[in-house]
Amino acid sequence: MIYTALYARVSSVRQKQHETIDSQIEALREHARTRGWEIPPEWVFTDEGWSGSTLVRPALERLRDFSAQRLVERVVCLSPDRLARNYAYQVVLVEELTRNGTEVVFIHNPVATTPEQALMVQFQGMIAEYERAQTSERTRRGKLHRARNGETSVLGRAPYGYRYLSRAEYGAAAYAVAPTEAPVVVRIFQRYAVGGISMQALARELTNDHIPSPQGNPQWDAGTLGRLLRNPAYTGRACFGKTRTAPGPSRPNRTSRLAGRSISPQAGVTARPREEWIEIPVPALVREDVFALVQRRLAENAKFSPRNTKVTVLLQGLLVCDVCGFAYSRTSQGPGPKKYRYYRCPGTNGWQLPGGVRVCSSRPLRADDLDELVWQQVLALLADPALVRGELERRLARMRDADPVQTRQGRLNQEIASVDAAINRLVGAYQEELVTLEELRERVPGLRAQRHGLHGQLQALAAQLVDQHAYLKLAENLETFLARLRESAHTTSVLERQRVLRAVVKEVRIGPDKITIRHSIPSTSSDPTPGYLLQRGRP
Repeated sequence: MIYTALYARVSSVRQKQHETIDSQIEALREHARTRGWEIPPEWVFTDEGWSGSTLVRPALERLRDFSAQRLVERVVCLSPDRLARNYAYQVVLVEELTRNGTEVVFIHNPVATTPEQALMVQFQGMIAEYERAQTSERTRRGKLHRARNGETSVLGRAPYGYRYLSRAEYGAAAYAVAPTEAPVVVRIFQRYAVGGISMQALARELTNDHIPSPQGNPQWDAGTLGRLLRNPAYTGRACFGKTRTAPGPSRPNRTSRLAGRSISPQAGVTARPREEWIEIPVPALVREDVFALVQRRLAENAKFSPRNTKVTVLLQGLLVCDVCGFAYSRTSQGPGPKKYRYYRCPGTNGWQLPGGVRVCSSRPLRADDLDELVWQQVLALLADPALVRGELERRLARMRDADPVQTRQGRLNQEIASVDAAINRLVGAYQEELVTLEELRERVPGLRAQRHGLHGQLQALAAQLVDQHAYLKLAENLETFLARLRESAHTTSVLERQRVLRAVVKEVRIGPDKITIRHSIPSTSSDPTPGYLLQRGRP
């Protein structure tokens, strides 16, 4: 008695649901039964929902392990493309199984024993590979077309705060607001935007309040909050095509290095440029101004992050070398507890750069002298209340001219007009008998649902048009605030000075002969010379 194993595979969930895997198994059993082959129950290997473009499949791995142990004498498969889509993978598997003493039998295409049969198998492998590439390209272009038409079905799983309504159940795919999760999303954005709280503290706060995470875990983490805060879907603009598959850098391991072998690049996911994203309208949970404030704070935190900082310095994250463009870092020199602190350009550290060659000739600067110089310049800049008030008026005027809410309203009105035009064209085509009633009933509900969602976003944006003056008031009395700042200039801590400095100064550029402070308030003085010169080296 010859014991036989069966192998079957389907590559999609839809094929799995339609039980095409069962039809394959039945055909394989019938073929083995007519030839009198015995099939043990545990020797039926099925990969349901696995692509034939990879060799890493659970059932296939078990089959190869059984064959390597010389347990399987024969394996029956429907056709070579069920074993693998790539012809090279087919050859690898057939040769491996044959070398282990396992006979490979294909029902539709017997194993080649003559040159003519081998040529036919090669043709079938190439055709299967071509069909896979063609299916992949058609799927990509179809999803791209649906995304450009604003269909939510291409987005798939809804993010935290929404519930995905499938096209099979509701006629048109859409995002519905989850009543229990949406308030949590609004709370996260509000706390991070105006609460001055870090991600770690916010994660601990949500965990202590016993709010389940998006994965259903009792604990939140900062990575989950970071992805949530960067998702534009919460402003009503879900984006398609944010990433793409691209070969990443090769990562050799210790074994390959010792053997002197090279590692091929691994396929990875990289982010697409923002202008290539396709926006799809969904219900909005967060206002545009709050989302913009969160993105600005995320950018500032990436620049001024205090992680790994043992000693807080005033100009952290603001110093830029005017020669090489590197950001200055803080260092210290001197024996014992009495150390001299400097700002140093990393471009002068040749041992840390590629090739071991330094790219900058800048010299280190005493940190205490440079901190005092920049702080006095900022205090002099804030000494004139009229100058600060003029800057506030300028920012208000710029916000009125380039209001993101008004821009979003114009884009939504254009999208609504295009949807109405599409509905009118379909009705006109039906009146002229160019489309049937069934086609009209199939396409119009989706367009109406899209228009309903756009009108909902317009209503949400209308509630956001409030006076922007409240967001830019520094204090009820600007003169009193500036006077109090000047009085406490010499007693404030480094952290308090940092907050004032970062609100005014964009960056401080260190050149060979001068220091340039770039701030947001225009200076009225025509003399660029500071009150005293910053000396290099010993005083």
